[in-house]
Amino acid sequence: MGAHILESNSSANLTPAVSEAGIVLPGYLVVIFSVLMVTLVIVVVAGNALVILAFIVDKTLRNQSNYFFLNLAISDFLVGAFCIPVYIPYNLTGRWMLGKWLCKVWLVMDYLLCSASVFNIVLISYDRFLSVTRAVKYRAQRNITRQAVLKMVAVWVLAFLLYGPAIIFWEAIVGQSIVPAHECYAEFYFTWYFLLSASTFEFFTPFVSVAFFNLSIYLNIHRRNKSGNAGAEEEGKPQRRHRNHRDGGGGWSVFFVKTRKSALIVASVSCPKLIGRAPAVISCCCRPSDPRLDMLCVRHSLLYCIPRLPHD
Repeated sequence: MGAHILESNSSANLTPAVSEAGIVLPGYLVVIFSVLMVTLVIVVVAGNALVILAFIVDKTLRNQSNYFFLNLAISDFLVGAFCIPVYIPYNLTGRWMLGKWLCKVWLVMDYLLCSASVFNIVLISYDRFLSVTRAVKYRAQRNITRQAVLKMVAVWVLAFLLYGPAIIFWEAIVGQSIVPAHECYAEFYFTWYFLLSASTFEFFTPFVSVAFFNLSIYLNIHRRNKSGNAGAEEEGKPQRRHRNHRDGGGGWSVFFVKTRKSALIVASVSCPKLIGRAPAVISCCCRPSDPRLDMLCVRHSLLYCIPRLPHD
């Protein structure tokens, strides 16, 4: 049998697996796959183009964190505009018909852009981590675009160094090419120790880093919310004092009274006997049965505990 099934590629890029001859697909499958891939190209290119356009048009978006999203959009846009369209005929026919030089260019761009996308996700996660764990310092530097640009450039340099030199110079170092004329894949495709090392930097290290950053963000926010809720409960809890009188005339009521004279608001609702006895005009009244407080009244009033007199 002359045709062999294509093996799946372990790399995250678009490079197809190696085979001696590609499978000839039925006509209807070629049409279906073509439509799906073209649709994918349109969606990827249009979506990322809108992100880039929004960043260019709206100047308010130009802060440090959004620069990293712009960097991610650029890499994904190039994947949709160059890598996928070149991959479509290769995937459908199983043969590379664009020459060896363009094969090298496509491989470099394919590996570069996919690695850059991964590193951009790590950079975005790290930026979110700093914004939560070092909020004061982060806010002071969020409008400094120089640091953001340096980090963006570092992402592209690191992504290129991971695979680019190996794709370009592997054949010259080894002394011969193992890639057939009608196929296009990297010379190190069968070199397991190189693939293991590169995959550690391209997949495992970013995976652990993103997991660590997002888990730290979650725990930090959860701890803040827990501390904030506990503080709000302590601050909102009224100062209540309970005293039992021998005559059974009742307990104590908590009132918030302003020190300057003003119109009477709610004193007559629950404490009709205290209108003429209060040291100042009563503006807020909080009964022990009602745990909720008006915090605005708390800030601008003095707290008095006045014994409630029995009603007639």
